[in-house]
Amino acid sequence: MTRIFLVRHGTTDWNKEEIFRGRAECRLNETGEEEARALAAYFQDIPIANIFSSPLARAIGTARPTADSKGLAVTPDPAFTDIDFGEWQGMPIQEVQAKFPDLYRLWREDPGVVSFPRGETLPLVRRRAWEGLNKLTKGNPDRTFLIVTHRVVTKVLICATLGLDDSHFWQVKQDSTAINCLEFSRGIFNLALVNDTCHLKVRKGR
Repeated sequence: MTRIFLVRHGTTDWNKEEIFRGRAECRLNETGEEEARALAAYFQDIPIANIFSSPLARAIGTARPTADSKGLAVTPDPAFTDIDFGEWQGMPIQEVQAKFPDLYRLWREDPGVVSFPRGETLPLVRRRAWEGLNKLTKGNPDRTFLIVTHRVVTKVLICATLGLDDSHFWQVKQDSTAINCLEFSRGIFNLALVNDTCHLKVRKGR
């Protein structure tokens, strides 16, 4: 059985300010760096063969403490980069609502059909991320991988694993550094863990 831990990156200032991030670079803030260290503690006793990440700094920064603790490199993989929000990138939600009221409403009501101006769609993100996931499982039985990526990517991959279309996007919750686990056996993926944030509670309790 191949196990893949799928993790959302830690908190950035743009997360707190509700700014559309997408391909724009924004680094972890102090909270996000603390979350990344808590993540490394969670994986301390879990054998990890390889660590992959979105090429964006907030994802690599989340993966690095775990990689350092295990003496591994972080391998950037564009299959797991964030969605391209196009013209929405760098804009606060309120500005998007004002400039694109109909499209924003559609994004909230039927996200799978939205095409962002000069950007991507959820089906495109799902296709590239799913292909990247399957590529990792080929020829790698009985190994465990860690992928650090973004909320949009984890949501569409969880939907794909459960056989749900992208209209269920908003029904999947993903908190900062949420840990999900997919198990690949007998030709199919099973969802073994979703939106686990116990590592953050343990950290706060110390």
